[in-house]
Amino acid sequence: MKMSAKLLVEHFYNDVWNRRDAQTAHRILAEDFRFRGSLGPEKRGISDFLGYVEAVHTALAEYTCVIEDLIHTQDRVAVRMVLRGVHQAEFFGVPATGRKIEWAGAEFFTTRGEKLAALWVLGDVDSVKQQLGAVGGTRF
Repeated sequence: MKMSAKLLVEHFYNDVWNRRDAQTAHRILAEDFRFRGSLGPEKRGISDFLGYVEAVHTALAEYTCVIEDLIHTQDRVAVRMVLRGVHQAEFFGVPATGRKIEWAGAEFFTTRGEKLAALWVLGDVDSVKQQLGAVGGTRF
């Protein structure tokens, strides 16, 4: 059965991010998967990306990604997300606070065949930092 771009992205969040399922990652990600996230530098390849997943889960207990909206074509997917976790280790230079944090993100995927080839993430990093007490409010 052919896996649609929509189904690939649903597996990406439900299995790879929320359950940290490396087997699913190897099944749905291209070997040269490119990930550019708001929280750090670009990651290339499945192993590099899975290291990033582990780092986020280490910093944020109960980390989950919830899809709010998903729009897709044959080879592109755009997602509006809510991301949540409990700050349990250093994150953005801030030692663990035990605070529950939540922020929004917009994420853009490219597929190649039946694999996710690239992901570009725009997360509300300012909100994360404010919730952790790393910065004051935004001023215009």
